[in-house]
Amino acid sequence: MASLGAILRYPDEFYPMLKLKMAARNIEKQIPSEPHWGFCYTMLHKVSRSFALVIRQLGPDLRNAVCIFYLVLRALDTVEDDTSIATDVKVPILIEFYRHIYDRDWHFPCGTKDYKVLMDQFHHVSTAFLELEKTYQEAIEDITKRMGAGMAKFICKEVETVDDYDEYCHYVAGLVGLGLSKLFHSSGLEDLASDSLSNSMGLFLQKTNIIRDYLEDINEVPKSRMFWPRQIWSKYVNKLEDMKYEENSIKAVKCLNDMVTNALIHAEDCLKYMSDLRDSAIFRFCAIPQIMAIGTLALCYNNIEVFRGVVKMRRGLTAKVIDRTKTMADVYGAFFDFASMLESKVGKNDPNATKTLTRLEAIQKTCRESGLLSKRKSYILNNENGSTIIIILVIIVSIIFAYLSANHQK
Repeated sequence: MASLGAILRYPDEFYPMLKLKMAARNIEKQIPSEPHWGFCYTMLHKVSRSFALVIRQLGPDLRNAVCIFYLVLRALDTVEDDTSIATDVKVPILIEFYRHIYDRDWHFPCGTKDYKVLMDQFHHVSTAFLELEKTYQEAIEDITKRMGAGMAKFICKEVETVDDYDEYCHYVAGLVGLGLSKLFHSSGLEDLASDSLSNSMGLFLQKTNIIRDYLEDINEVPKSRMFWPRQIWSKYVNKLEDMKYEENSIKAVKCLNDMVTNALIHAEDCLKYMSDLRDSAIFRFCAIPQIMAIGTLALCYNNIEVFRGVVKMRRGLTAKVIDRTKTMADVYGAFFDFASMLESKVGKNDPNATKTLTRLEAIQKTCRESGLLSKRKSYILNNENGSTIIIILVIIVSIIFAYLSANHQK
């Protein structure tokens, strides 16, 4: 739970946080009894608690397929991420990974912590995969094959140009968007979305992560991971790692703003993709991460803390997004609010200010023209002082909840 200070400042976030915490506890209690499915859902919760919450929006068959799809690609990503694996060992594994998902006995020791457990006991994932419907298996195999080949290509290739950046993001995330669209279509619940829109859904999320994770990637041991394209960062510094040093703060922020502006180009496609969805569960599954992405971009923009530590949405706001995102009106409202928040941070002296504002205005225009902005509650406009009654109630409920939790643990 958030600190008491955060609760007092944002009292309307307390109830969504409480609901989110209860939902997380319920997920832990609903782990399937079969060993292989139990492992998959337990591991999903460990490697991505947020995804484990969002995936619960889906019906059982589609949920199982998406769970396995996520774990297969997470395992593939673990191989790519492990900088201790020699290139001549890593590349063949990435290329052939799609074959291993059919092998109940295959595993490959790599990664750390929970990711190492996933790789050591990958046979559970393979066993579950083989129980999926054939159409789900074919979609997962196809995307795994294409992604592994793309990852292998960029093991031996630097991200030099913006085109390289888009290509890399396509392989590691755009293909996820294509794969999910295929799974949605295979379920019979959705029409097959275009590759272009599906790709943008992945690129918007991936570029947000790459921006946010600059410091973690650049400090990776034993070797830095560099995904920001040279075509962008070379305008500001001589080496990508130079941006983490305080003396380059002004240049670093300008480069950061350039990267955020690049990511915004995908936002309108994402809005189009989500507006075409028919199934409410699939809609929520897709919409929540996209709102989190534009919210994170708004926080990162013009923020030197990206180069000092971790910048992410506070827990209460995350809980509110998960709780309130139910219709396309909520999505348009969130995108409009966060675009407006980002717009307020654009300085006239920023070298990309005009381009940034143009892209933000396009997002806001799309949201306005939907005619749905008046049918939602704001995510980010809060009465920060709150009413005295609400604050007192929040404190009382917090104390009671803490007391009950402590007794339950005893």
